[in-house]
Amino acid sequence: MSQAMAPTVRRQNVRQNHLQKKLYIWGGLALLLILAAFFSDYLCPYDPYMQDMSMTKAAPSAEHLLGTDRYGRDMLSRVIAGSKTSIYATLLLVSFITIFGSLVGIICAWTGKWLDTVLMRLSDMFLAFPGLVFALAVAAVLGGGVHNAIFALAAISWPKYARLARSQTLAQQSAVYMQAARMAGSSSFKLIRKHVIPNIAGPILVTAMLDIGTMMMELAGLSFLGLGAKPPVPEWGSMMSDTRNLLPTQPWVTLAPGFAIFISVMIFNLLGDTVRDYLDPKNRR
Repeated sequence: MSQAMAPTVRRQNVRQNHLQKKLYIWGGLALLLILAAFFSDYLCPYDPYMQDMSMTKAAPSAEHLLGTDRYGRDMLSRVIAGSKTSIYATLLLVSFITIFGSLVGIICAWTGKWLDTVLMRLSDMFLAFPGLVFALAVAAVLGGGVHNAIFALAAISWPKYARLARSQTLAQQSAVYMQAARMAGSSSFKLIRKHVIPNIAGPILVTAMLDIGTMMMELAGLSFLGLGAKPPVPEWGSMMSDTRNLLPTQPWVTLAPGFAIFISVMIFNLLGDTVRDYLDPKNRR
């Protein structure tokens, strides 16, 4: 029996090692992006706000690797500087909706009764609206800006995490070990902290990782429409909006921040897919 199972075990070990390598690669690239955004002030070859009207709309060259915009500002410096706004705003948004939505879901599942009914009907109301359209309306009412764009997207994104956390918590409540812990005298806070949260963290973490790329594109979309970061603050979506008229004649000015969005979203999406596969019980059996 053990000899018959040996090839299967070897295949599982090979797949697990392959997933670990992918996790290190994409996790390392994501960490590199985050560190580059954090140290962006030191990585910019030029001042991203400095205007040089003698170098307006310059093509890519050894002096300006990504060319310059209509004000003579170095595009490479602005793309690097814009990474701090784009990446950290996205991470702040995903962290907020993950924590807030998960807490709401746990509270609803644990307390039940009228609070569960009210909060879940509230989440249904938010989910009934087209997401990005609702975010556009909220951001327009608040007057734009990065913080208002984050708030607008958070308002439509937390119900997904609340429903996921609620369903996972309800499943854990009926588990045998939870009943044993209750009989042993564990308080509700201890049960949630030591048993519920560790056991529901996996699906929530995977959902959050996969949401980073989506939230980054939606933040860039709001900025592109003038409801996010305001010029001259370097942000990838607003940079594309500010230079979209130059696309037929100086495409590098618009494509530079667009390519930065593409690379960042691809890395975080592949990291999320890898984390999902790595945490899948079938792959760790």
